[in-house]
Amino acid sequence: MNIAVIGLSHKTAPVEIREKLSIPTPQAADAIAQLTSYPHVQEVSILSTCNRLEIQVVISETEPGIREVTQFLADYGQIPLAALRPHLFILLQQDAIMHLMRVAAGLDSLVLGEGQILSQVKHAHSLGQQHKGVGRVLNRLMKDAIKAGKRVRTETSIGTGAVSISSAAAELAQMKIENFTECRIAILGAGKMARLLVQHLISKRANQITILNRTIQRADELAAQFGDVDIQTGTLEGMIETVVASDVVFTCTASTEPILHRDNLMAAVQPERNLMLFDIAVPRNVHDNVNEIETVFAFNVDDLKAVVAQNQESRRQMALEAEALLEEEFDQFMDWWRSLDTVSTISSLRTKVEAIREQELEKALSRLGSEFSDKHRGVVEALTRGIVNKILHDPMVQLRAQRDTMTRRQAMETLQVLFNLEEFSVAEEIGRQAKTYR
Repeated sequence: MNIAVIGLSHKTAPVEIREKLSIPTPQAADAIAQLTSYPHVQEVSILSTCNRLEIQVVISETEPGIREVTQFLADYGQIPLAALRPHLFILLQQDAIMHLMRVAAGLDSLVLGEGQILSQVKHAHSLGQQHKGVGRVLNRLMKDAIKAGKRVRTETSIGTGAVSISSAAAELAQMKIENFTECRIAILGAGKMARLLVQHLISKRANQITILNRTIQRADELAAQFGDVDIQTGTLEGMIETVVASDVVFTCTASTEPILHRDNLMAAVQPERNLMLFDIAVPRNVHDNVNEIETVFAFNVDDLKAVVAQNQESRRQMALEAEALLEEEFDQFMDWWRSLDTVSTISSLRTKVEAIREQELEKALSRLGSEFSDKHRGVVEALTRGIVNKILHDPMVQLRAQRDTMTRRQAMETLQVLFNLEEFSVAEEIGRQAKTYR
């Protein structure tokens, strides 16, 4: 049984590759069902954000399991495997475990310490549970990663004032525009990223903001959260008119295809005015070909790296503090994971001792005869169970506590010999418990 993560991120793949491998929530069920149908994949969770797609898996055999997942990614993204492979990273066992904890803590984000990723890990965990991809091992790992992320945010200052993708986009826009006071700004989309955008733009003195969304209700609800500013709203049906009347446009809709491109902008843009487009959606909302229009200047999430670099150095010491906390959570998970080796021996020992207890109890009760009341039988039953549990407690605790692999195996072998235990497959037992868990 192996834990692995296979995926790509802003560190390994450009946005044009990442957008092809974005797995939105409505498609997660089918993706999880397909992955868990493969012979070597036992558990799956999918973390899909604008900056990463990572598939956490528990696999029975490493090489064939990895091949199954990488082939799935190539097929899903319709990218030849040879072209996709250079952009993938593959981490196993301890590396995969620590990676997920670092991701949940915001230490692997484009913006160091950003908080949105923790809720995205929670969402991935929830989807995995809902669609029966997450079993016993990934459930424990993702819960521990979420706990680690929370600790980093509460016990260090790395999240204080941490910029998000949205605020980095606002920062980049201000570098290009300088003064937002007289700037007409349009935001396409009314989700979480749009809300953060409005918040940061207002803090930079923006006061001419229009929000367009597929449904006007969602746009109105977002505008109402900022009652001190007169925010205009509308639907995407009036998108082109609003865009060409703006100086700056931010796009963050859930569309899987570009909504702004050369063909719908060329005839509408005003030749005497420049138009800045900041696309923070993945898949992208703005096509590359808009740059063929002389007065249009487009930027995407990969263009934010220069802005983010200014933020990194001041957070480096905080990141070191966070890493120390993650080591503690990592050690706790590893102790639990190693203890799974002992499942077969502990189960065999308990089964044998329980059989002896029941056999001897029946002998004693038969000698006492029918005059022995049900109440007395219950007391004796509880007494024998208590004795067995207390006798087994220390050996089980000590066996699980052995961190050294050889020492733990020697202890298991000693118990098997001393008690003449019949050993059975750990993998079979874990699989049985995973089915029970689901």
